[in-house]
Amino acid sequence: MPDPISPARVYLVIMDETEEARSALRFAARRAVRTGGAVHILALVQRQEFVAFGGVQATIEEEARDRAEVLAMTAAGSLASESGLTAVIAVKQGDGPQVVRAYLDEHPEVSALVLGAANGNPGPLVTHFAGIAGQLSCPLMIVPGTMADEDIDRLS
Repeated sequence: MPDPISPARVYLVIMDETEEARSALRFAARRAVRTGGAVHILALVQRQEFVAFGGVQATIEEEARDRAEVLAMTAAGSLASESGLTAVIAVKQGDGPQVVRAYLDEHPEVSALVLGAANGNPGPLVTHFAGIAGQLSCPLMIVPGTMADEDIDRLS
């Protein structure tokens, strides 16, 4: 029996500073509003490729996490003002595909993974998850980053 307090559908959006992530968030928000659902925003902090001396490395990693948190909070604020939805926000560090898979495992309530695809090269997450879509615990929705807001609104 479904939990009467939980939303019927939960859309997970991976947020970064790209236009395609903004398009994915818009699509997910519109779907959530229309279906009585919710939106989870996951901001990823990539591990640094280089290793600096102890304190410098910690400062670099902390600044990257702070940027990701601000990005997620800003996206959640836009979501709330445009749709009235309050997003669940998470900021995780690590390899993008592994972090997303772990999040899906930890959150079985997620009904769909919504990603934005860049024009040309769709991006590492879209490439990865499109290749394993049949193995995911939920549907994968890919929103073209070049799609106009009006088209997203009409489709969603």
